[in-house]
Amino acid sequence: MKMGAMTDTSIAGAARLMTAMDESRKTSGALARELLIGLTAFLTVVDLFATQAILPTLVRHYQVTPAAMGLAVNACTMGMAISGLVVALFARRIDRRLGILVSLALLAMPTALLAVAPDLMSFTLLRIAQGVFMAAAFTLTLAYLGEEYSAVDAAGAFAAYITGNVASNLIGRLMSAALTDHLGLAGNFYIFALLNLAGALLVYFTVHKTPRMPAMAAVLVSPLAAWAQHLRNPALRAGFGIGFCILFAFIGTFTFVNFVLTREPLSLGVMQLGFVYFVFLPSVITTPLAGHAVRRLGTRTSLCVGLATAGIGLPLLLAPSLPAVLIGMVLVGVGTFFAQATATGFVSHTATVDRGAASGIYLACYFLGGLAGTAVLGQTFDRLGWVATVIGIGLSLAVASVLASMLMAEPEKSNCDIARSSR
Repeated sequence: MKMGAMTDTSIAGAARLMTAMDESRKTSGALARELLIGLTAFLTVVDLFATQAILPTLVRHYQVTPAAMGLAVNACTMGMAISGLVVALFARRIDRRLGILVSLALLAMPTALLAVAPDLMSFTLLRIAQGVFMAAAFTLTLAYLGEEYSAVDAAGAFAAYITGNVASNLIGRLMSAALTDHLGLAGNFYIFALLNLAGALLVYFTVHKTPRMPAMAAVLVSPLAAWAQHLRNPALRAGFGIGFCILFAFIGTFTFVNFVLTREPLSLGVMQLGFVYFVFLPSVITTPLAGHAVRRLGTRTSLCVGLATAGIGLPLLLAPSLPAVLIGMVLVGVGTFFAQATATGFVSHTATVDRGAASGIYLACYFLGGLAGTAVLGQTFDRLGWVATVIGIGLSLAVASVLASMLMAEPEKSNCDIARSSR
């Protein structure tokens, strides 16, 4: 009897050990996968906001107003909005891996040409071209993640992708400021073109080819019918509107605060301005938590938490003290990125058909919000000053909060059901 008991105990112990080892392998595998997803996102959108760190330098180089240069730098959002809609229309026909790879390879061309842009119009057109290729890669990657992962795993995958986006804001700005300070504007853009090519190389080795959609399935719902279905869905409409408001607020904050930081009484230099963007470091830590928050609290509550966090930071942006402004920037960054990660995953898994189209429409609204924020808040900043600009940012966050309150209390449950039924 003792021998049998010992045998049973040994077997049970071995089983527990094997289970623990299996869980450890799964955890390490998931971590490695999320790191690759984050790195892909970083190399996809590193050009998007890095140029904001050198806005004062570009203003001096092209001899234009802050509003004109801000519009030119953020013109990539126009290209991203257009590209998001085009990719949404043809998403089901595009091989995810090939589309992402080609988009990142082509992105290197306008990035390199920015080094020799002779005037503001040329600079603006090249930024639009950058936006076209960035958004194509971004949209197809979101569609790929939504199709490759279950509803449970996708929350972490989307959070990892947005975390890579956050990291690009921090590291890209630091790099741009340092490269411009040491190598000049041309050297800065050539290095970023190499980063675009590195992104294409990473996709070549890590993203596998997706199977073609069966012919019958492809004709069940036309692209325009899928769009109409998405736009008839009140939850998706709210999600698209939230995306618009998030980038409106984010662009308004992190474009025009550069001029506040370089003027009196703060008077920061180019390299000091680059180091300011360590304010995005907390967002690298908090954004991955969005997936866990959605699972525990639901989409509506998670969105409201993110938007409220950003709103709390706005009054601090008006203080004549650098530490207060930096804390305000931290809160706006943490809140908007958290909300973006939540909204991105929500839209992808709420769509009942053609997730590529849903992601494209969301990103088009998101980037149109950025373009609107640049145009509206740029004129506000030039004509009425920083206080009025911050009020405009606050109104955008308030509208997003109203839209978030319209979502159902526990959307994550229905999202899982939708994800299972759409597979």
